[in-house]
This record gives sequence, C-alpha cells and structure tokens, in this order.
Amino acid sequence: MTALILHHYDFSNYSEKVRLALGYKGLTWRSVIIPPIAPKPDLTPLTGGYRRTPVLQIGADIYCDTSLIVRELERRFPTPTLFPSKLTASADAITYWAENRLFRPISLYVSGSNMEHLPDGLQADRSLMRGLPPPSPDTMRRAVDRNAPLVRVQLQLVEAMFADGRDWVAGDTVTVADLAVYHALWFFTARTQLLAPELAPFERINEWMGRVRAFGHGSPTPLTGDDGLNIAADADPAASRVSHFFDEDPALGTMVRMRAEDYGRDPVEGELVFLDNNEVALRRDDPSVGAVVVHFPRLGYDLRPTR
Repeated sequence: MTALILHHYDFSNYSEKVRLALGYKGLTWRSVIIPPIAPKPDLTPLTGGYRRTPVLQIGADIYCDTSLIVRELERRFPTPTLFPSKLTASADAITYWAENRLFRPISLYVSGSNMEHLPDGLQADRSLMRGLPPPSPDTMRRAVDRNAPLVRVQLQLVEAMFADGRDWVAGDTVTVADLAVYHALWFFTARTQLLAPELAPFERINEWMGRVRAFGHGSPTPLTGDDGLNIAADADPAASRVSHFFDEDPALGTMVRMRAEDYGRDPVEGELVFLDNNEVALRRDDPSVGAVVVHFPRLGYDLRPTR
C-alpha cells in the first residue's frame, strides 16, 4: 500500500487529531512539516490552493480537512474503529459541537493569552483566512476577556459528560468524538503551560485526556516536502469508487470549484470525479506534480460548476 504522508506542524490542534487517529490505529506514516502560515510552496501544488492544516497524501490522492481524513483512515484501516455503528450519530454530533462551538472560543482565549509565544505573522495570517484585518494586541486582549467565560462554561459541560462513569465521550467505547474534544482541549497547552490551570480542576477531564494521550502517534518517520511532491509526481490517482448523487448535483466530468464555507476559503478547481454523502473529489493537473485528485468533505464546503 502507498505510504500515508501527513503534512502538518507541531502545535496544530487539527493535526493532533489526525496524529492520534494514526496512533489509535497503530499506523506507520511519513511526516512532512509545513509552515504554519502562507506561503506553503510544497503543499500548494498538491492541493491547488487549499492551505488549511493538516493534509493527508496517499500517492497522488490528497485528502483535505480532518473530517474526511479520519474517515479515509477508517475506510482503509477499519480496525480498531473510530466509528462504532451504535455511537456514530452521537459522535458526529459531538464532533460538530466540539469543532464549531467549543474550539473557536478556546482558540481566541489561548492565542490572546500567548501572544508573545506565537510565530510572527500567525495572527495576521489567521485573520486573513477569515477575511478580517490583522488584530492589534488590544483587540486580542479584548478577545481573551470575551471568550474566557465561554470556555469555562463549556469545560464544565465536558466534565459533566463523564459524570455517569463512562470512559469515553460518546459512550462505552472510543469514537471520533474523543479526538475532536481532545484536540480542542489539547490546544490549551500546545505552545506553553500558561493556561494549564484552566484544566487542572477537572478530574474526569484529566483522566480521560490521559487515556486519549496514550493512543500515541503511531510510527512516523520524517519526509521532506520535495520528496512528497516527487511521490505524487511518480504516482497515479487511485481509480474512483462508484459515486452516489442527488438529482441537483453536478455530473461527473463537470469542471467545478470547491471552497470552505467558514474560513480559509481559497477555491480549488478541477474535474468532478467522485461524489457521495461524505466526499467530493476533483481531478486537477499541476505543472509540478501532474495529475492529482483532491478530496474534500461534502459538508462544510461549497461545490459549484465553474461555468
């Protein structure tokens, strides 16, 4: 099987979600460290402009967004599962909350509290990804004050999830929801220990985080960005699976554009080659690597014909 290649950086919380999924499944993978801010010259030829982190590369197939990356790992390596059938619906709902309502205030609170420990240009880059002007230090301090209460209220909710004695967020076994809630809370101390006291009082949270941390990261080995590009150039995209359409969807072969709905809305264009309930895949040609297929989640992205 073609190697799993993760393009990521150390303090990316969404990368930590995927690293833990690789660890839980006991997988061997190649690690390409990318810059936390644009430009990302060894990533753009693969994705066609998408620059959120992480990205999973398997030969000439490029998987964007952790909601799809984790499902693709599950499809290829179904045991141990992160999607047990009896808990998948609940786990998906918890994941949506964790990544859309829990993490956003955490990110603003943590970033504003650690301004001097962030890479130069990071906050300006993140604001640009949301179509906002670069924030001043005063703006970031005000964001800390606004978001700290929102964080603390939700930490109490997470602690309460374990009040019935369960070991895992969604029930009696591990699900993708454990990774989603964990990576949001992991971000508290991804750069410094300054905000560790926020988590310290929550005994159940800390015990659960220890269980998740024990998954580890699997078996990574370093790979250069150039090597990742060469691997894509030497590979052919995998044959597409059978698509499943709604009547309103574009037909296979249509030239389409995909763009995230929330932030990092850089458009990616290509030929539609696969579509189902969870995934949209576009074939595109890049002068550096040749033909690649870029895969996106269906939900959270805007799909439309380019003409």
